[in-house]
Amino acid sequence: MFIDRATVHLKAGDGGNGCVSFRREKYIPDGGPNGGDGGNGGDIIFKADKNITTLMDYKYKPMHRASRGSHGKGKDMTGKSGKTLILKVPTGTIVKDESDGTVIHDFVEHGEEFIMAKGGVGGRGNARFATSTRRAPRTVEAGSEGEEKTVFMELKVLADVGLVGYPNAGKSTLVSHISNAHPKVAAYPFTTLSPHLGVVKVSDFYDFVVADIPGLIEGAHKNVGLGHEFLKHIERTKILLFVLDMGGFEGRDPYQDYSSLIKELQLYDETLMQKKQLIAANKMDLEDAADNLKEFLKKTKLSDKDVIPISAVTGAGLKQLIVRLADLIKEIRLNEGVAEEWIF
Repeated sequence: MFIDRATVHLKAGDGGNGCVSFRREKYIPDGGPNGGDGGNGGDIIFKADKNITTLMDYKYKPMHRASRGSHGKGKDMTGKSGKTLILKVPTGTIVKDESDGTVIHDFVEHGEEFIMAKGGVGGRGNARFATSTRRAPRTVEAGSEGEEKTVFMELKVLADVGLVGYPNAGKSTLVSHISNAHPKVAAYPFTTLSPHLGVVKVSDFYDFVVADIPGLIEGAHKNVGLGHEFLKHIERTKILLFVLDMGGFEGRDPYQDYSSLIKELQLYDETLMQKKQLIAANKMDLEDAADNLKEFLKKTKLSDKDVIPISAVTGAGLKQLIVRLADLIKEIRLNEGVAEEWIF
């Protein structure tokens, strides 16, 4: 089950208390203080893991505690520190303060760690308070309380390519044929109810990730249909791949669909238009597809480099599409400072 939101309560470990103790040695009356410090409480650390794809574990287990530090002991023995609790979250998770919505941390890289709740500090034992004039102090400190907070976690998928298109445009079929993903495919709207990530193999050394995201409909920016479920995930992708039904199934107009998709994205977040864009003219195996594509290019004034004719069913054009996407991703990664020698 794909769960992309969860609220959890965190309680870091409390620090242990300091100890009051005095040495008991022969010939040393009123031996000096030797009370040890309390141990520190355990931290709660969130760690991003690319192998985790859902927040389901946190949906059904909303409370997490780290262990407290042990109290100090005599003979200057410091209490044992509480064990750090490491909670793994999917890469792409945004953690916010539940009370005011402030973003605490955004986990982008695999292995990235962040201390979400700091453990309390152990209290000082009486040995720490001894001075030349105060040789038998009975003063100690209590350990401080560990941090306690409630956080809201939201998962936004991280992918190089995000598929944008209306229901039944052929997105699920496309991603199943070019990657290792196997989304549900059927001829009715909203077959895809949650994102599917697939890895597209470019060569023995390089690949990229494509996301099949729930279909978009008019009014999505107002959360109509699966609107916000779609739009929040598309924010993280590097390339927008518009999948259009060029066959005109059920009387659809490819140009009108494209215009509506652009409008919905702009209304939700204008900055989405700054992403690289490519159009997969799908269902070219259908009778009217060639004429519809010709009319589409005329209206949009887009070049052949921006529109790749394909048939996700027959496989026609898929190799050209993959190569074009790989070129765009190469360009983006080089601009981001990721120096790679691509081998196709």
